[in-house]
Amino acid sequence: MKLLKTLFLVALLMALAITDLSATSSDFDEEPKSLRGTSRFLSQSGRVALTCEKNPKICLVKGSAGPDCCNNKCVKFSTDRLNCGRCGKKCSFGKICCEGKCVNPNTNEKHCGKCGNKCNAKGSCVLGMCSYA
Repeated sequence: MKLLKTLFLVALLMALAITDLSATSSDFDEEPKSLRGTSRFLSQSGRVALTCEKNPKICLVKGSAGPDCCNNKCVKFSTDRLNCGRCGKKCSFGKICCEGKCVNPNTNEKHCGKCGNKCNAKGSCVLGMCSYA
């Protein structure tokens, strides 16, 4: 008898859940009341898009890609391969941007293998490693 009551209760709860779901899904199927649809002005809900072209200080915010603004994007001129030293200056294949200059990390003794990795006076940079072989 107790098992029968439990099954009945589960079936009742499932029926209520299905009824509730079908009622809420019909709310999304409504046609817009205006022929023009929703106004773009109203759909933005008061949000203002901040761009670095109009407000360059946005690039200084913590978590930004960099402190410099280039083509409406925050970048870091000192390390960005696509904007090395200035907006739009691209480093060629195999080079990286270190301190705003395109360098070859395989042979550059001041940036051997990565930016800032300086080889000692006796060593040289070969294949991105100081004093190789």
